[in-house]
Amino acid sequence: MAGQQFQYDDNGNTFFYFLTSFVGLIVIPATYYLWPRDQNAEQLRLKSLRRVHGRCLWYRLRLMKSQQSIVPTLKKAVLLFGWAVFLLLAYKVSKLDREYQEYNPYEVLNLDPGASSSEIKKQYRVLSLKHHPDKGGDEATFMRIAKAYAALTNEESRKNWEMFGNPDGPGATSFGIALPAWIVDQKNSMLVLLVYGLAFMVILPVVVGTWWYRSIRYSGDQILINTTQLFMHFMYKTPNMNMKRLAMVLTAAFEFDPRSNKEATIRPTDNIEVPQLIRELGNINVKKKEPPFCYPYSLKARVLVLAHLARMDISEELEEDQRFVVRKSPSLLQEMINVGCQLTMMANSRGGFHAPRLVTIENCMKLTQMIVQGLQESKSPLLQLPHFEEDHLRYCISKKYKVRSLQDLVSLKDSDRRSMLRFLGEEKYDEVMAVLGSFPHITMDTKLQVLDDEDSNNITAGSIVTVTVTLNRKRMADMFEKEQESTPCPGEEAANTEEAQADANKAKTKVWQNKSKGAKKTAKSKKKKLTKKKAAPPPAKVKQANGNVAGNEVAAAAAAAAAVTAAKEDEDEASDKGSESDEGEANKDSPSERDEDSDKQSDTEADEMGGDDEEEWEALQQSIQRRERALLETKSKVTHPVYSLYFPEEKQEWWWLYIADRRDQTLVSMPYHVCTLKDTEEVELKFPAPSKTGNYQYSVILRSDSYMGLDLIKPLKLEVHEAKAMLDNHPQWDIPDTEEEDEEQEDSDGIEESEDDDEDND
Repeated sequence: MAGQQFQYDDNGNTFFYFLTSFVGLIVIPATYYLWPRDQNAEQLRLKSLRRVHGRCLWYRLRLMKSQQSIVPTLKKAVLLFGWAVFLLLAYKVSKLDREYQEYNPYEVLNLDPGASSSEIKKQYRVLSLKHHPDKGGDEATFMRIAKAYAALTNEESRKNWEMFGNPDGPGATSFGIALPAWIVDQKNSMLVLLVYGLAFMVILPVVVGTWWYRSIRYSGDQILINTTQLFMHFMYKTPNMNMKRLAMVLTAAFEFDPRSNKEATIRPTDNIEVPQLIRELGNINVKKKEPPFCYPYSLKARVLVLAHLARMDISEELEEDQRFVVRKSPSLLQEMINVGCQLTMMANSRGGFHAPRLVTIENCMKLTQMIVQGLQESKSPLLQLPHFEEDHLRYCISKKYKVRSLQDLVSLKDSDRRSMLRFLGEEKYDEVMAVLGSFPHITMDTKLQVLDDEDSNNITAGSIVTVTVTLNRKRMADMFEKEQESTPCPGEEAANTEEAQADANKAKTKVWQNKSKGAKKTAKSKKKKLTKKKAAPPPAKVKQANGNVAGNEVAAAAAAAAAVTAAKEDEDEASDKGSESDEGEANKDSPSERDEDSDKQSDTEADEMGGDDEEEWEALQQSIQRRERALLETKSKVTHPVYSLYFPEEKQEWWWLYIADRRDQTLVSMPYHVCTLKDTEEVELKFPAPSKTGNYQYSVILRSDSYMGLDLIKPLKLEVHEAKAMLDNHPQWDIPDTEEEDEEQEDSDGIEESEDDDEDND
């Protein structure tokens, strides 16, 4: 009876198959993910950024790191060694002989297939005499010969061979284990058990436990949970937080504590250098005994951040620690913004405590800009540019130029700009213009809607308002020529103002005309007659004949008289037209004409309503498709490198977009972190409309997380109407009583008719 048989690989051949597969599963993915990227491409990218970002700290550090690092070489060496082992094992496997061969008795007897029985018997005698054990032959060979002879001569053996491939019938199924036999040898049992215990009872639990312990200490944004709780405590305690207090809370993060983060360090020289920096900085609340602000790690981090904002020179050891603190600060400030938003939502939903003020959240955003640019809040945004010093600002803010922002510098004419920046040489001036040209110039368009509603433009109390904000990003360099082209001459300005006034008057008349849709024809006819009558020649002749002051007075009097007569004629015409219209209505053939006119009007109104519904439906479908695309596609967060002279890491250009009530100092919509704005980006901000009707004034605010002085604020007017009353019974479900009675009568009549038919049949 067939069975199963398990056996270990004595020769180790099967084990090579397993080993080859295992090494291949490691080497192939590791090569894809860990092989160093093309260093030439990175060098070319850095070379293209040299003209603009050559003076940035992160750029110089990146060049030094790429020249000194040997990590890519080590990675290549390890991966090449793995591939060598894999190819060697594959070659070894290809040279292994296959153990399984199909049983063929003709080959055992050295006969051709289809030999006759006499030939089989004759060959068997010859081989048995040669290999019989009594004649000095091999017993195993003789047994194979006897088995082959029986398979060809015995009917039962031949049938088993033809059916199962074996003269003895179905044999046991053999399973080979891809491990060498010495593993289960009794001599090696203790060693194998020790290895298994060490691997699965010591190494694996330690690795998993270490990973789990580290992962539960961090949030999804790789911020320590203790730091998030610290931020929540102080933002709840101090809803209105100024910049000095905010810097203290930021530097109290546990990321800067060596007990919580191994990257943070406390050096013996800090006891000498940190107090010296404190004396140079001045008042930084050193004597404050509130924990954790009084801890050494918090005090050191605060001093390093303030020294970075003041652009002070420090020692090399402290500079390394300062880079670590500055590098961590933007992500920590983003976590503070998230915590502030969470507390705001909790206050709006539950109540019972004060949410963080808008000033606190905006100060977090401003502090991020300051840290990235290494500037204090009171400093000019022009100091973000290279070669600009405090002494040079007096040339910019003079009465002649009055340049206080980057936009003012862009709007200047090239000649004025060159004369103002004459303290720079030609080479430095070109570098400043290249850097300024790389700065972003954002335009923002807003659209207010109430989606999933019949009237999307009508905002009712308590409805969910959707503000679709379209952001277009261009470079400042694109604005240079436009600003120059858009500055007209004085004569052109006067002409443009006259044209603008004429266009405004035309627009006003068009709006006035559109108000009375029913009286379009009468208005047109009146206008034609008025133009004919007003174009009277006598006043014009008087004006032409008398060009002096007296002539002007005469012309004015004549024009007034003509206006009076024209007004009287208009009244007469209006009365005549009124009588004609009355007669026309009275002389209509029948009431059916009136019905036809009303039907036509209702049809036109229905067509207009249908067109509006189709437009709203298309807009709704487009918004749904945009949401689906936004959910499915994953955009890269690599936008544009930020120009920052003192930030130690390459920073991408990101933005915050939100709606705020600046009068009440509250957030209306939560800040949306725009991380994918390369050229154009569309963002939907949602918020509930106020519960009371009236007019509200909000602001759509776009803030950069990298640049100072490039924020945008756009007003948003909100007119809230009263919500429609909910219908208890919708008209489409109301069935008139008369219809129900008619149906009951029909049913009863049908029953009576059927009874009468039955009686007739009887």
